[in-house]
Amino acid sequence: MTSCLILAAGEGSRLRPLTNDRPKSLVCLLDKPLVSRQVDILRASRIENIAIVTGYKAEKFHAVGLPTYHNAFFNSTNMIKSLFAARPFLEQAQDDLLISYGDIVYERNNLKTVLQTNGDIVVMVDSGWLDLWSARNEDPLKDAETLKYDANGHIFELGKKAQSLNHIEGQYTGLIKIAHHKIADFISFYDVLDRAAQYDGCSFEQLYMTGFLQLLIDAGWKLKPAKVNHGWLEVDTVEDLQLYESLSKEGKLDALWRPYE
Repeated sequence: MTSCLILAAGEGSRLRPLTNDRPKSLVCLLDKPLVSRQVDILRASRIENIAIVTGYKAEKFHAVGLPTYHNAFFNSTNMIKSLFAARPFLEQAQDDLLISYGDIVYERNNLKTVLQTNGDIVVMVDSGWLDLWSARNEDPLKDAETLKYDANGHIFELGKKAQSLNHIEGQYTGLIKIAHHKIADFISFYDVLDRAAQYDGCSFEQLYMTGFLQLLIDAGWKLKPAKVNHGWLEVDTVEDLQLYESLSKEGKLDALWRPYE
């Protein structure tokens, strides 16, 4: 049975004051915590083996009722450190493993697309990303990152600062699937990385998920996109929440994400 690890250690400083008393992923979107929305979709898809990596205000997750792993260095590290804080969960996976950011929500059909896409590593990619980014930012390139495909349709670049829309064939969404037979290799790849090296300007401790995925690509791993068109949201700022609440009241949010799907 597929399992899912939700990375929710982040403080969410750009969501203050909403994160003064709770982690980012427990902030509510339309009156429901982000992580609860995600767990509901996972369970509706018959994924019950779910765990959370905590960090900032970890005690707040007790009420969620799921197994937790703790990144004690959440305030000085990044996603990869959080991911491997849950190393036992990765090693004990009995089937494919989903890894999800804690500050996203997605529709069940999007999750289905990820689950049904075969590949060593599958990454959910939003082909219609520009609509969401244009709604969130006056300049959609402000917070967008590159994502390019090779001739075989695999991802060969992601996570870099985009200088042009031509450098973005889709947007990375923060939902990944690792095939069961590649989990051990995935862990081993992490284990042999040089802890003293710089990775695209980041120290090992500060390595982002996209940076780690790029290292895998550069080492010959094949990353398969699970292409979706809308059907997900990222909550990074107070302005994001205000936008989504406003669009919901106007009956326009469904064009980007349907909370009941």
